[in-house]
Amino acid sequence: MQLAEFNQLAEPQAYRLLLQCCTSERWAQQLLLQRPFADIEQLKLQALACWQDLTEADYLQAFDGHPKIGDITSLKAKYANTAQLAGHEQSAVAQANEQMLIQLKSLNDQYLQRFGFIFIVFATGKSALQMLELLTTRINNSRAQELELAAIEQGKIFCLRLKKLFA
Repeated sequence: MQLAEFNQLAEPQAYRLLLQCCTSERWAQQLLLQRPFADIEQLKLQALACWQDLTEADYLQAFDGHPKIGDITSLKAKYANTAQLAGHEQSAVAQANEQMLIQLKSLNDQYLQRFGFIFIVFATGKSALQMLELLTTRINNSRAQELELAAIEQGKIFCLRLKKLFA
């Protein structure tokens, strides 16, 4: 889709497209109010600006739109609505051996229990080992630090998805 087409879409259609990039309803609603966008860079800047104005609940809603890193089954089943834009984001994990996936799953479960939300990382281009190292490091952070880091990573993710959507 071209950005000019998106600018002209009816609000419900445009809203659904934005939710494919980030499942925070408030983010999508705020971003829609910024239309029309001159180019993809302006769109990404506005998307990030809208993201900065959200609450923890909005962030958690966005985080809930992601599968756990290493949980390939949930990537395929639960998140089919974002599959077209997100399908390759964990491709390096999909190529990991079973032992690595078990370690990722175990640490992800611990992370979820500790922080109350899943581990969010911009996974594109990262190997399973790199993600395991990041997870091992970040699990020792405070909840406030992790919420901030996860929000930054979420911004990277939706910027990439917006770029893909309008490529």
